[in-house]
Amino acid sequence: ILFLCVSGMRAEPARYSVPEEAERGSFVANIANDLGLTCEELLARQARLVPEGEKQYFQLNQHTGDLVVREHMDREELCGQNELCLVRFQVLLESPLQSFRAEVRLTDINDHAPVFLNKEILLKIPESTMPGTRFLLESAHDPDVGNNSLQHYSISSNEYFLVYTRRRSDGRRYAELVLDRALDREQKAEVDFSITAVDGGTPPRSGTALIRVVVLDLNDNIPVFTQSLYKVSIMENSSQDAIVVVVSASDLDSGTNGEIVYSIVQNSEENFETFKINPETGQIRLKKPLDYEETKTYEVDVQATDGGGLSTHCKVEVQVKDVNDNAPEVIITSHTSTLSEAALPNTVVALFNVRDRDSGDNGRTICELTGEQPFRITLLAADAYALVTSETLDREQVEEYNVTVQARDEGSPTLSVSKTLLVRILDVNDNAPTFTQAIYTMVMSENEPAGRSLGRLSATDPDAGENAHVRYALVPPLTGTLAAASFVSVDAESGTVRSLCPLDYEKVRAFEVTVRAADGGSPPLSAQAVLRIMVQDENDNSPVLLHPSPDSSAAGELVPRWAPSGYLVAKVVAVDADAGQNAWLSYELAKATEPGLFRVGLHSGEVCTARAVTERDAARQRLIVLVRDRGQPPRSTTATLAVALVDDFSDAFHQLGHDPASGEPPQVAEEEMLTTYLIASLCCVSSLFLLSVLVLTANTLCRACVRAEHSPPSTSCYADGDIVSDGVGVGSTGTLSPGYRYEMCLTSGSGGSEFRFLRPVLLSPRGNAEAGLDKDEESLYHSQLACEREA
Repeated sequence: ILFLCVSGMRAEPARYSVPEEAERGSFVANIANDLGLTCEELLARQARLVPEGEKQYFQLNQHTGDLVVREHMDREELCGQNELCLVRFQVLLESPLQSFRAEVRLTDINDHAPVFLNKEILLKIPESTMPGTRFLLESAHDPDVGNNSLQHYSISSNEYFLVYTRRRSDGRRYAELVLDRALDREQKAEVDFSITAVDGGTPPRSGTALIRVVVLDLNDNIPVFTQSLYKVSIMENSSQDAIVVVVSASDLDSGTNGEIVYSIVQNSEENFETFKINPETGQIRLKKPLDYEETKTYEVDVQATDGGGLSTHCKVEVQVKDVNDNAPEVIITSHTSTLSEAALPNTVVALFNVRDRDSGDNGRTICELTGEQPFRITLLAADAYALVTSETLDREQVEEYNVTVQARDEGSPTLSVSKTLLVRILDVNDNAPTFTQAIYTMVMSENEPAGRSLGRLSATDPDAGENAHVRYALVPPLTGTLAAASFVSVDAESGTVRSLCPLDYEKVRAFEVTVRAADGGSPPLSAQAVLRIMVQDENDNSPVLLHPSPDSSAAGELVPRWAPSGYLVAKVVAVDADAGQNAWLSYELAKATEPGLFRVGLHSGEVCTARAVTERDAARQRLIVLVRDRGQPPRSTTATLAVALVDDFSDAFHQLGHDPASGEPPQVAEEEMLTTYLIASLCCVSSLFLLSVLVLTANTLCRACVRAEHSPPSTSCYADGDIVSDGVGVGSTGTLSPGYRYEMCLTSGSGGSEFRFLRPVLLSPRGNAEAGLDKDEESLYHSQLACEREA
């Protein structure tokens, strides 16, 4: 997996070379060919160069794959006297992320001539100096390296001296002047000639200086150092003016010729800037702090000269010891600041290098992460690392990470450096919206106008951006079900529920719809909740009468004159289509002919006598019963009852036909109906008169026979329907309800209109034994059967 993520991070870098001072745009190499990529792939994968230093000296042409020079490069400025001068960088490719290390070697050109620090060199040599004596000369400085550096010295023609070119251990060359012929001050007190330093470039460059040799008078002894080679070591963190070493020389001469003066032979500008010597004591001190990473070894030539002009020299080798004075450096070569939360483990987040300029243990580094985070560091090559994910990410838990990379060396004391990388986690749509409630219950008033807000739905989505943008919608109902979705609407953005049309509680008391909340991700995720709408009843229905029927102008009821207090006259039955207290009905007597005679049950609607009926009470009573619900505002209706106080049936028929108390004549319709009956009867009587006489005669003879057989004469019973008065019957179609029908029997000999009220006939399947009939009742029962047979 790491190979796929980093895709071939090479341990061995690609190597190129280019001469220093190359012009901008100079061709170095073709990166595309070396990577095995086409120019189109190079462009598509956004190839770019990442330098290891602060400055970018090269640039990559993505269209051709050519690596060219971008900035002027001076090898001596970049690398000093180091012969191997490398400019390192990395080639980064994306999709997938790949990194290739490369280095360009700057080859030296002969752009510097050797230079003597002093244009005139003064030597004092006694005339007694033996031929073959060697004198160390100041070296010329050439910043070029290799063959372009200083190669040899030469002097102009003279008869006393020769010059030899010597080589130091670090490869630098210096000049030694050799006396070839004895000097004679009396012949020539001063010898002048020039010295030339020549490099090996093509064409060669050179620098010259003038040597003046002053011939001194006889001085028998030359100074002698205690050591020809001083080897010392010093810590690189030594302070300025610290003592490096003390050189010592002695001279056997006395007086002025025995006095020794110490000096440093200026063989390099670097030595001149770094060290100084006390001319009297020979103490060599630091002029500036040392840096092991710049120069590890110094060779200093020290000269001791006596008062007579005789001199000698020794060499001081100064080894600089490394101290852990450089903290590691973390160089980020590639950094992905945003990362998808769907990224798999081992996804590369950043590439970086760790560098420590110290050496040994001081330069060995350890790289690690601080804190508990879902990342880890993988070593790719020497000092090259990759920051990769170690586990899956969840933006909803942590939106961004500050990843701190800490690099520390193994020196003593340990030095460390930290680099913080900000990684923002990009959201993916991995969370569905969630409703705050599984079931929402809202109340809607009956007959509420359309557009009224009923409440608000709420769903949350822990994602971000469009993935968290929740939109609401009603789920279409199944085919064949109540189209409840046509009753309400849901605002897609706010989730506000509004009514679409007024509802009737008596038709729809409650309904449910399914609401979906979907986010704006791709693909979108959704959740569902149930929206339950309860219709709240309003008092929009008046009570409806079931008994008495609202179609009749007034219901007739018969009450006997002997009725006691609490006698049930009638029962008003009403219903209300509303619910709750809007359907709770109460009954009250609104108006009556005699208010104190009747009362109405508040909740039952039963009309009863409030006291016993007396002879003084009007024969016909008119009652108006008010039926009212408990809604706000209350609704009501009225029932009208016509009650007849009767002694017998004939009186009852008369009372039902005309109300004396009202003072009004019978209804016109009834009179017209009676007239029709009379005319029909007259016609029948006129046409059948003769037949009636015959029937009457036959009837008389039959009765005489019956009386002879049965004594005493039996009673004649009249069945239901035999008594009719003005179209109003006393039977099943009369004003009395079936629960209050009475059986009436009259004898044929009774001439009056009186009758007896017997107990009501109860329609029950019980037998005579169960009913507990006494003998009188059995006799009445048989009489009833006889009446039915005769009828």
